[in-house]
Amino acid sequence: MEDVLDLYSEPYDARRPQVCFDESPVQLVSEVRQPLPTRPGQPARYDYEYRREGTANLFLFVQPLRGWRQVNVTARRTASDFAQQMQELVDVHFPQAEVIRLVVDNLNTHTPAALYETFAPSEARRLTRKLEFHYTPKHGSWLNMAQCEFAALTKQCLARRVPDVATLRREVAVWQAHRNQAKTLINWRFATADARVKLHRLYPATAEHEQPLVIELEDVA
Repeated sequence: MEDVLDLYSEPYDARRPQVCFDESPVQLVSEVRQPLPTRPGQPARYDYEYRREGTANLFLFVQPLRGWRQVNVTARRTASDFAQQMQELVDVHFPQAEVIRLVVDNLNTHTPAALYETFAPSEARRLTRKLEFHYTPKHGSWLNMAQCEFAALTKQCLARRVPDVATLRREVAVWQAHRNQAKTLINWRFATADARVKLHRLYPATAEHEQPLVIELEDVA
């Protein structure tokens, strides 16, 4: 946990950018009946009935200190899909970076091994040399700022019925462009010092915090 929080406290460095990465499924849903459009004094009305159209996956990168994000829509989220996202991150988005400090959770596909399963060893090694993995703790994926960006995406763009992948890509692209143009940052305020106070129960007890063990012995005549 402190490894991730210490990373967040560091200033922006174009040579060693901080990037948070996460993924999320999306349920595609279409209308069974045509919604009634808005009228003066009355919002649009939708029928409660809908049709499930399968699912899609969203891969999301966000650079909190720069106000940049990239959302890619895919059909799956396998280890190979993760590896291809990492290749895009290195070669397309940050080709000049010395190393990319990447925050991810502990999903079993989020490992350098996924790159070796997907690419030739030389290519996998080239990519892993540019990636510095920082893992959130188990049950602590909320420490990944990519989840903050997903919350904004869900509220501002996906809180409605999206019928197909083409529509999803189009709507996400518009949302992403607007956020990037505004250079919307993430104001992260939870630091290592806060964790040591608010999450003290997660830290092992040390000698200076333990109560001394006192044993009273009865006098033996």
